[in-house]
Amino acid sequence: MDCLFVYLFIHSFIHSVRILETCLSCLQVITRPALDGERPMIGDRVTVHYTGKLLTGKTFDCSRSRKEPVSFNVGKGQVLKAWDVGVLSMQRGEVCTFLCKPEYAYGAVGSPNRIPPNSSVLFEIELIKFEGEMLTDDRGVMRRIKVKGEGFLNPNDGASVSVHLEGSCGGRLFDCRDVSFVVGEGEDKCIPLGVDRAMDKMQKGECCVLYLKPKYAFGSEGKPEYKIGPDKDIVYEVVLKDFKRARESWEMTLNEKLDLAAGVKHKGNQYVKAGRYCQAIIQYQRIVNWLEMEYGTGMEQREKIQTVILTAYLNLALCFLRIKEFSQVVESCNKVIELEKSNEKALYRRGEARLLCNEFSLALTDFQQVLQVNPSNRAARAQISVCQSKIKEYHEQDKKIYANMFQKFAERDAKVGRSKRRREDSGRSSMNGEVTAKRRRPSQDCNL
Repeated sequence: MDCLFVYLFIHSFIHSVRILETCLSCLQVITRPALDGERPMIGDRVTVHYTGKLLTGKTFDCSRSRKEPVSFNVGKGQVLKAWDVGVLSMQRGEVCTFLCKPEYAYGAVGSPNRIPPNSSVLFEIELIKFEGEMLTDDRGVMRRIKVKGEGFLNPNDGASVSVHLEGSCGGRLFDCRDVSFVVGEGEDKCIPLGVDRAMDKMQKGECCVLYLKPKYAFGSEGKPEYKIGPDKDIVYEVVLKDFKRARESWEMTLNEKLDLAAGVKHKGNQYVKAGRYCQAIIQYQRIVNWLEMEYGTGMEQREKIQTVILTAYLNLALCFLRIKEFSQVVESCNKVIELEKSNEKALYRRGEARLLCNEFSLALTDFQQVLQVNPSNRAARAQISVCQSKIKEYHEQDKKIYANMFQKFAERDAKVGRSKRRREDSGRSSMNGEVTAKRRRPSQDCNL
């Protein structure tokens, strides 16, 4: 069977390709050379075009016919094993053909109505592009895995980790050390936020390269001790040597959660005082995750849970306000107001966020509610004046816009009317000319 496998593949392509790699279950052949020598790493987001065929030559799938290339994270088990193995060996722009035994393709089951059971298949794959795996929605942290880790467990917030770090900026190495820290508290060891946040995606023994935008690096302040200026992109190579996970919520009793929440809140408050709002958010979010679904067994315990939750959400709202994540501010304040309808701080902070989002009427309502709760709140009274001024300014701008719009409509209608009258006058002149000519013809005939 193995000889037939090799024979069929080489017989089909021997005149136009050379063999790159052979194994018992998958053969890879280059049919078009690459554009450059760089290859994807495990976890990279790759984009490919492909055509799948049976050994009979029948096509069972083709992305080109749909005019839609396919994207996936290579080496993560999201696609057929042949694709994970083969694409990792390709270079950008390269086109390869793979002959895959069933265990690297659709297995003993096949695919109903398309691929018979235990079928070897051919795939032609073009590697269009690839980039590292984005670990944040704002594309601020990108990871490329050089060495895959062991197992499936990852560190969680509060886990103790031991890592080797090598940080560089503009090709200059500025940080090289072995260090241990608590996930979520990397700031205490001068570890950038992006490295800290990447921990929960890593596995023991993994070696990866992290590309950090300034928000996740050293921000607008830079890092003078490392001779790094403000708003610089940096790169860290990280090896996760070992870790010990923190206990999950379901592993703790309610009293243990409440006891731990006090220490976590204190840590968050320290970060707020230092202006490290993203790090503070991590701490307050841990409290919410622990207690949001807890109800307690008595009135006293319920009140304690609610107090802790309210404080965590209010602190989250403050932090999100400082980093200008206004939708998150509103969401956090809404959580507080669900529990305590007349919470002065929540109403005020929600009003601040809405004002900064130019939602003046909603902000005005929030500040008016603040005054209903506390008539002596001068800050809310001042914000009401700001909102009223903004609303008035907004309406005046609307009037100008509509006035200009109506003026343009009137000018356009007048222009259209003038053009229409000119056409009508021109038509009448033409008709008068024809009538005059017709009337002159008889006299001309007489003269002849």
